[in-house]
Amino acid sequence: MQIIDKIYIDGAFVTPHGDELFDLVNPSTEQVIGRVRLADAEDARAAIAAAKRAFPAFSRTGKAERVAMLRRMHAAVVAKEDELFEAIVEEYGAPVSRGRWMASHASDVLLQMANTLENYSFVRRAGSAEVVMQPLGVAGLITPWNSNAGFICGKLAAALAAGCTAVIKPSEMSAIQTRVITEALHEAGLPAGVFNIVTGRGETVGAEISSHPDIAKISFTGSTAVGKTILRTAADTLKRVTLELGGKSPMIVLDDANFDEAVPLALQAGFMNSGQACIAGTRILVPQARLAEFEQKMADAVADIQSGDPRDPHTSIGPMVNQKQWERVQRCIRIGVDEGARLIAGGEGRPDGAKAGWFVRPTVFSDVRNDMTIAREEIFGPVLSIIAYRDTEDAIRIANDTPYGLQAYVCSSDATRASAVASQIEAGRVLVNTLAHEPAAPFGGFKQSGIGREYGTFGLEAFLEPKSLLGSV
Repeated sequence: MQIIDKIYIDGAFVTPHGDELFDLVNPSTEQVIGRVRLADAEDARAAIAAAKRAFPAFSRTGKAERVAMLRRMHAAVVAKEDELFEAIVEEYGAPVSRGRWMASHASDVLLQMANTLENYSFVRRAGSAEVVMQPLGVAGLITPWNSNAGFICGKLAAALAAGCTAVIKPSEMSAIQTRVITEALHEAGLPAGVFNIVTGRGETVGAEISSHPDIAKISFTGSTAVGKTILRTAADTLKRVTLELGGKSPMIVLDDANFDEAVPLALQAGFMNSGQACIAGTRILVPQARLAEFEQKMADAVADIQSGDPRDPHTSIGPMVNQKQWERVQRCIRIGVDEGARLIAGGEGRPDGAKAGWFVRPTVFSDVRNDMTIAREEIFGPVLSIIAYRDTEDAIRIANDTPYGLQAYVCSSDATRASAVASQIEAGRVLVNTLAHEPAAPFGGFKQSGIGREYGTFGLEAFLEPKSLLGSV
């Protein structure tokens, strides 16, 4: 059993002031595999003070020096990839195919930001003025459990590229992954205080970061409810805020789509990361005239999807992260049945043969109306809703009838038509006949899916403030 009793402040591994012990549980077995000593508000204040001391010197570093730092960080995380992969599978329960991608993604985001920074100009002309992009100050980075290492590295990469120093609060449920990443980043040899990592609860460490006057910028990924609390707290000191929040993404299957291609794409989009993904395509919009055909192909395809042991290479869906999340998914499935939706695959309970572990049966409902709970709430599990539409205009209306707007998908055999539909969808990203990720493109949400953007130059500039110089330039 792993005992994690250190946090990272001012370039050193230190014992937290906080003394609460938190059990780390393997979601596939429900067995305790480790224990982490959690930081408290005093630890957060010490980390913020360290980052504040480091900021003046770090903010004056040149672009080449920061690029070199990012490349060293990338190499250090690559060197720990196998250890990180093991932590992701054991602690989070990611299927091995997904877990390997998640482990490599953590290093990739560092390299991608290094490449972005190399081609970025911090000084530009605006008429007679010179505009200088200036780092904001100390950044508070608050990350979730569903892609812990990737979020730590991605947010930190953007902050450091901008010349900000950082205090990171990762999820306490991901402490083993955090330990691996922290050790890797320490080995990259950055100046003391430039980054600090304090694992603790949101209501203590997260609250301190959100309210502290020496934090100039907050970048948070997580639920919409928590994001709203952070935004209200940050308003007292007018912190700059980036929020990447929930989603209820539509997958629009147009009437000319090839269902042999659209069905696998819909299932991959809906069940990605075991359904624990803010970008999951959980509302599948299908033309009424072809509904029966689509349902049959979906039922046949879901029968071949395995939910179970994440170390089995045939597994597509691993366990929910903990019992609380498993119970939430079960409740949503019951609500779907109670409100009149029709199950065409899955349902309540564990998959056949699963005696332990927080596994969910891959579940698909049809006869779903867009006003039903399962079509409105983010379930964060492998539960999909098929919603029939009359015509293209009706599909667009349904797709946009949601408080969220993070990502959307369009399937069609006519690329021009699909692009025309995509242009009318209210979402930060719309993917047409693909699940590809473009790291240079901005990522973030419309409406209650968030504020601001991450990745590429948009993500870099989220940590910068423009200063205009006139008269002497």
